Amino acid sequence: MSSRPVTAARALPLRPQDEVECRRCEVHCDKVVYPGACLKRACPFVYAYEEFGHTFMGCMQKIFDVEIDLDLLRAAEARRPGFGAVAAKRQPLPMCKVEVESCYESRVDELGCVNPEFHELPVGVPTFRVFAEIRSDGQPQ
Repeated sequence: MSSRPVTAARALPLRPQDEVECRRCEVHCDKVVYPGACLKRACPFVYAYEEFGHTFMGCMQKIFDVEIDLDLLRAAEARRPGFGAVAAKRQPLPMCKVEVESCYESRVDELGCVNPEFHELPVGVPTFRVFAEIRSDGQPQ
C-alpha cells in the first residue's frame, strides 16, 4: 500500500480561456489588462469622475476593479515603461489589451502547461458559429 496522500484531480473547466487566473499547477498564471490602452483605444466602457481635486478613471464592465488617478496614469504612460498592467477580475473584452503573466516559471515540470487553453486571449467575434434546429421528436434536422 502506498503511503502517498491521495489528491483529487482538479477538473478543467468547460471553457478555460474564459478564466482570469489558473492555479492548476505550481506555475500561477493571471490575465492582466493595460488601463493605458483603454484610453488610447477610446474604450466606450471607460468612466471618469473627479474627487478630492483629482480625476479618477475605471472600467464600467469591471474587467479591472481599481480606479486610477488619471494624471498619474498619463504621466506614467509618457515614460518608457508606461503605466503597466493590472489584474483582470473578469473575462477581458475583445478590445482590451490583455496578456497572460506567469509567476514561478521555474516550477514548470517536463509536461509543460496543463491548461494551454487558458492562454487563448479574446480576439473579437468567433470565427465560426454552430447551431442546430431540433425537430419536435427531439432529433436534429
